[in-house]
Amino acid sequence: MLLAEIISVGTELLLGEIVDSNAAFLARELAARGITLHRKVVLGDNLKRLAEGLRTALARADLVIVGGGLGPTDDDLTREAIAEVLEETPTEDPALLAWLEGLYAARGRSMPQVNRKQAWLIPSAQALPNPVGTAPGWFVQTGGKIIVALPGPPRELQRMWREQVLPRLPLPDHALFAVTLHTQGIGESNIAELLGDLTKAANPSVATYARQTGVDVRVAASAPTTGEAQVLATPVLDTVRHILARWIWGEDGDTLAGAVTQTLGGRTLGVIEAGSGGALCLLLADQPGFLDAAVTVDHARLITLGLTPVTLGSVGVVSEAAARELAAGAREHLGAEVGLAVVTATAGEQAGQAFVALSAENVENVAHVNWPGDPAQIRERAAVAALALAYRTLRLPQPSGKAGHA
Repeated sequence: MLLAEIISVGTELLLGEIVDSNAAFLARELAARGITLHRKVVLGDNLKRLAEGLRTALARADLVIVGGGLGPTDDDLTREAIAEVLEETPTEDPALLAWLEGLYAARGRSMPQVNRKQAWLIPSAQALPNPVGTAPGWFVQTGGKIIVALPGPPRELQRMWREQVLPRLPLPDHALFAVTLHTQGIGESNIAELLGDLTKAANPSVATYARQTGVDVRVAASAPTTGEAQVLATPVLDTVRHILARWIWGEDGDTLAGAVTQTLGGRTLGVIEAGSGGALCLLLADQPGFLDAAVTVDHARLITLGLTPVTLGSVGVVSEAAARELAAGAREHLGAEVGLAVVTATAGEQAGQAFVALSAENVENVAHVNWPGDPAQIRERAAVAALALAYRTLRLPQPSGKAGHA
């Protein structure tokens, strides 16, 4: 078993100024190749702490991946830390230096002298080419352990990982097969209860994860080959699909917006948003059935879109009645065959309250949600609630004249 640890380098990551998407990418890549990841660590731009982190990781893991800290400035210290831990002295590599100078010359510029450190190598390191940046990576082999140093920008890190690192790694002689099922309308604890002892098995494993669009259930198995892993996972996967069939809306790379598009069956969709700032439109932006939208909190504009003055005066915009009227208005005023409306409040006494409604021929449904959170969270959750309502309402044939309340 190949054990790995990831060290993400950067004070901006440590302070939360930048989200560490690199570690998530690398974790998925390792899992897909049967490499066991034990720890992910974030360290600031401090030579002593980086060196300590490397020593600790090397004592526990066979593979240590360091992301970031390969830039040209004084606070880019990954090379220095690796050199210190291995007690090796970095020197300029003539080929790397010529390559760097060529990058600048091709753009009609002279290379700043601070960039010379990006041409450093230590005796135990191989340089990893970077076709989309100025920071070569390092592939270091020492005492039966491997250190991989990758640049911080995700585009550079991901390409270098795939093109330069993977071909060099001694990958385990077993493969992983995994399928992630996406569910909506059921809680994580309820799923765990339904699945029972399935979640306690090690291989195949069944794990649940709360996500923005519901709860994901991942079924995974490992075996010497992908085909054998798939055979091992399939009976469990079929069982999970059967148990959760009424809540599953997609698998793996599917999106909830895409699932809604499938349920439209070629019909067009119009959207009216009041208070959600276009969050629903953003989720639907690339969907072929998305016809038109109106995003506004202006009362006069909402009245032209179907909100009646009586509803506005009696219960206000953030109400079930308003959502129903605007969903119908999306059909009438936007010319769509299916109307979807969101009305929500991100501040004041109603903060967190949202009503979502759908209107189609012989079909009407509405749902009320109420979650605390900051304005961005409220808008996002309201948009997801609208998609979930649309999927639940449209996925099954409805009796003529059916109206509902979800």
